[in-house]
Amino acid sequence: MQNLQNFRDYYEILGVSKEASNEEIKKVYRRLARQYHPDLNPGNKEAEEKFKVVGQAYEVLSDPGRRAQYDQFSRYWKQQGFAGKQTTPRGKGGWGVDNRTNGRTSTQEVDPGQFSNFEDFINQVIGVGGRKASKNGTNTASSTKEDPFRSTNTKVQYTVNPRPTRRDIEARLTLPLEKAYQGGSERIRLEDGRSLEVNMPPGMVTGQTIRLRNQGIGGGDLYLKITVELHPLFKLEGSNIFCQVPVTPSEAVLGGQVEAPTLDGPVKMTIPPGVRSGQRLRLANKGYPVEDAKRGDQLVEIQIVTPKNISAQERELYEKLRQVETFKPRADLLG
Repeated sequence: MQNLQNFRDYYEILGVSKEASNEEIKKVYRRLARQYHPDLNPGNKEAEEKFKVVGQAYEVLSDPGRRAQYDQFSRYWKQQGFAGKQTTPRGKGGWGVDNRTNGRTSTQEVDPGQFSNFEDFINQVIGVGGRKASKNGTNTASSTKEDPFRSTNTKVQYTVNPRPTRRDIEARLTLPLEKAYQGGSERIRLEDGRSLEVNMPPGMVTGQTIRLRNQGIGGGDLYLKITVELHPLFKLEGSNIFCQVPVTPSEAVLGGQVEAPTLDGPVKMTIPPGVRSGQRLRLANKGYPVEDAKRGDQLVEIQIVTPKNISAQERELYEKLRQVETFKPRADLLG
């Protein structure tokens, strides 16, 4: 667009049309944020600057009010240009009326023609950016033609207005079962690039929410919604933990001690002689934490497993056992 000194087309930066939905804008932003994230591009200053300006574009276009203002003033500027082309006042509330209240300029009472460049306008009216113009109307940063992704700021500040509106936000955090069980400190990284140290309680479950005060927008709160990953061995059943433990036929017949896995590590458990496959045994206080520092139990389901391959000696012993065994499991079937 001619006459738009330092103008940044946020739609072009994100690669979306002006009719793009909020969901489409969000999807594209997430992809670009991952692509240019500083953690994935260490030492790459160009990627860092692109990450900042992509975030700035999303900050404006993801908010319906700011997006409408951006579209409105962009159309005006395309026609009128910048400072130097004086506008004629059109009465109260129109372009050129500079009504100030408590030192702030109302968005609907700003004359776009009074700004020397796009960044000064976007910073004061919409509340994005951090570059200031000097008193003579010239900008302190370079006004050379630049890559549309490249920001002239070394730091971008994201604000809603001079007094940001307090807003709570929500983020999702997926944890392995062991971490959810133990709790403790965990460092997380948010989509906006912030890294936070979170102190999590033990015994978290899917759907639980952790509140982080003053970590939202404008002093609001951040709510972390917890999802606990499925575990290959353990399954939560309320405050109890369920698992299966395989045993040999001889262990099932004779009973004795076997090792069973728990979230605290393996423990010895005693199985009774003649245990059945599918029978559940209970390990007291080895379950999930509940209130008052108490814990549920671990339920161990016995699975009798027969060997597929046996040695010659084992086969000989099984043959002898078959000749002397008195147990007839099909007696009732034969009448």
